[in-house]
Amino acid sequence: MATIIVGLIVAAVLFLAARQLYKDKKSGKSSCGGNCAGCPNGCACHGNVKNN
Repeated sequence: MATIIVGLIVAAVLFLAARQLYKDKKSGKSSCGGNCAGCPNGCACHGNVKNN
């Protein structure tokens, strides 16, 4: 019984996190900190950004 309860709690937390990410994406918010120089995916994220 405890396994089911813990599983439901984990599923609820994952659902709420995914819902928040979806809402943020729809509203134009981004998790990007804007530091493209330190980002391994900086050139793909914002187009033609030079990493120094």
